[in-house]
Amino acid sequence: MVLVVVFGAALLVAVLLPGLAARTVLSTSFLFLVGGALVSDGFLGLIHITPDSEIVSVTADLALFAVLFTDGMHVSLLKLRANWRNPARALGLGMPLAFVFMALVTHYLVGLDWTTSFLVGAVLAPTDPVFASAIVGRVEVPAKLRQLLNVESGINDGLALPVVLVLIAAAGPTAGSADASGFTIALEPVLGLAFGVLLPLGVDGLVRFRLLGAEPKLQPLLPLATGIILYAACHLTHANPYLAAFSAGAVLAHTSPEAKASTEPLGEALAELTKFAALLVFGALLTPRLFGDLSWGGYAAVILAIFLIRPASMLLSLLGTRISRKERLVAAWFGPKGFASVVYGLLVLQSGIPQAEEAFTLIAVCIAFSIIAHSSTDVPTARAFDVDVLAGIPAGREDIEAQPLKNPTVANP
Repeated sequence: MVLVVVFGAALLVAVLLPGLAARTVLSTSFLFLVGGALVSDGFLGLIHITPDSEIVSVTADLALFAVLFTDGMHVSLLKLRANWRNPARALGLGMPLAFVFMALVTHYLVGLDWTTSFLVGAVLAPTDPVFASAIVGRVEVPAKLRQLLNVESGINDGLALPVVLVLIAAAGPTAGSADASGFTIALEPVLGLAFGVLLPLGVDGLVRFRLLGAEPKLQPLLPLATGIILYAACHLTHANPYLAAFSAGAVLAHTSPEAKASTEPLGEALAELTKFAALLVFGALLTPRLFGDLSWGGYAAVILAIFLIRPASMLLSLLGTRISRKERLVAAWFGPKGFASVVYGLLVLQSGIPQAEEAFTLIAVCIAFSIIAHSSTDVPTARAFDVDVLAGIPAGREDIEAQPLKNPTVANP
């Protein structure tokens, strides 16, 4: 119950100080992260949460699913069909480069074996621009850039999971069973994509029956019901829930724009709540002991992961494209490690492989540093694109008169 009180208090502060968070490096993501750390065993000792606590994996999994579902609803399939090359480059070249570079750095600086080093690379390869919503959620920011970051983050979470599972099997004491489960691992993303496409299409077909159809006041619940069924179906069948969530959101927005428009405020609010809850719980894991367990080589690897590996990988993948230099630099910088890496890091820790604790420590510290760095720099970067009134933040009268707020979305996380 203490955790609930802390969550409510942090949420109240986040609601009361939105303007300050939007106009400074202070972010609500940082607020919940620090709030969780302060009440944990490492400081005040009000709550006791360990990495193997079920609440950690459940909240991270729910947050990632909800965020990807709402992100998918912002994707225009028609525009994506015309501009698919840049996201394809980021996924097909940028992500593998980041994966390999991170593995090399982990092996030589941290001293983990090759299999575990590649496992760390796979866990930290996915990106999560939900921590840069002032970039992704603003219509003033160039559409190509927003689409690139949104599609990349929506798909790479699901693409990384099979690689993570294969490497866990290879690194563990039962490595010989990897071949037996290879078909299952390969089937998971296929099932996730199939569920994500077929379920919204089926729901849309039911709505169009004359005897059925959503009542106007209940229409906002239609995507919510679809998402709940999809989440349960994926976990019951071991389908990839993250590919399913993103693809379902995109298909639902394409087939039923009315439902998308009516449910957008509710969906965004629920996604924010799950995200904040996951951040609070994850913050409780960030004890002084965790940071003390990481070697100097590990801290060097974290710095390289954030400031060199992601930027260099993305810049290399975008060579020869028509994206402007400023947009390329922004795309290269905004590669935050988010909830996918939290979930996959917990899988590593709970796998029982020989170097699981060392790998998780590196992963957790990298995620924490990334959240702070990226959620604290989205506002200045957005202003570089002449974004004065930020998403979801009430402006002063002079700001409103100078530039009316358009399409308010989620506030700076």
